[in-house]
Amino acid sequence: MYIYNVTINIQEDVHDEWVNWMKREHIPDMLKTDKFTKALMTRVLVEEQMGGMTYSIQYTLESKEMLDRYYKENAAELRAKSTPFAGKFVAFRTELEVVSEQIK
Repeated sequence: MYIYNVTINIQEDVHDEWVNWMKREHIPDMLKTDKFTKALMTRVLVEEQMGGMTYSIQYTLESKEMLDRYYKENAAELRAKSTPFAGKFVAFRTELEVVSEQIK
């Protein structure tokens, strides 16, 4: 299993609008690609020196090949839809391979 993690710091002046857009449009659009099995959106509990609020969105996938397909088939189009927030956020992406999962 793999996790595609997107960490985003969003400016406070568009924060509420961005959170609503993420929950109502962007995350559902990501899941509609059929590349991801689930998505988890979390707020990072740290006070940023640069201001804004930071979130981590973790998209779970079954394989690295599926992530490669997302990059090739969907990434450019879905990233382009964030233009209403252009210049209002900083993002970095991390690919994670799940080594072990333990559930109580």
